[in-house]
Amino acid sequence: AGPGSYTVGTMSERFDCHYCRDPLQGKKYVQKEGRHCCVKCFEKICANTCTECKKPIGADSKELHFKNRYWHDTCFRCFKCYTSLVNEPFMLRENNKVWCSNCTAAEDAPRCKGCFKPIIAGDQNVEYKKMVWHKDCFTCSQCRQVIGSGSFFPKGDEFYCVSCHEHKFAKTCAKCKNPITSGGLTYQEKPWHSECFICSNCKKPLGGKRFTAVEDDFYCVECYKECVAKKCAGCKNPITGFGRGTSVVNYEDESWHDYCFKCTKCARGLANKRFVCHNGKIYCADCPKRL
Repeated sequence: AGPGSYTVGTMSERFDCHYCRDPLQGKKYVQKEGRHCCVKCFEKICANTCTECKKPIGADSKELHFKNRYWHDTCFRCFKCYTSLVNEPFMLRENNKVWCSNCTAAEDAPRCKGCFKPIIAGDQNVEYKKMVWHKDCFTCSQCRQVIGSGSFFPKGDEFYCVSCHEHKFAKTCAKCKNPITSGGLTYQEKPWHSECFICSNCKKPLGGKRFTAVEDDFYCVECYKECVAKKCAGCKNPITGFGRGTSVVNYEDESWHDYCFKCTKCARGLANKRFVCHNGKIYCADCPKRL
């Protein structure tokens, strides 16, 4: 902005006002564009109109101009914070309003989604999916603690710290009752940590392996054979339920693989057939008659 392009003084020679022809000798006058005029005519005819207050800028006022716009020096203030911009950097914005550099930067800066105030250069911030927060405004929707640049979980328009997300949304392990934050497996529609779904005897993980469930305990094949499975009264090997011989014959307090349950004399298979027990041995219905 610059000063006005005219001079103000007191006439000592014989001159008349260019407009009203009143004598100017001994009176205050204004010279503009080579013409002399009295103060009254200047303010009525020649004075520029202030862009801000819309009033004439009189001969006694200090005038500033910029791009064919004029202001009283007292009107040349920031539209936002009212700081005087005489001899200060400024920006001419919409509606011919002048802004100081600080307010311009703040107005053009992105707005924090938390406090809605501008995020200016130098502020620590967090960005996520074209949204931005001051670092201290990015908080957990549950506990309200500052997440800042830490890990978080988005849920719709809300954000959760790791701890709150675990307690609010994560599945709970059927064994240890703690949240399952990653991985895990499902058995009988219940979630488990991989490290909790283990053999009750040797403690090896059972995920992806064959196992046997006995009430609330789980056993790998080897431990089930060794520690839990009943022994076949015929071949004396464990009855595991795996592979050949998944069918089991139970009689009194003993068990047999179905293929081991046969006549002691003729070796005929007796699974699902009539049999006779004689002196602790199993026979088909015909063989006892031949003894």
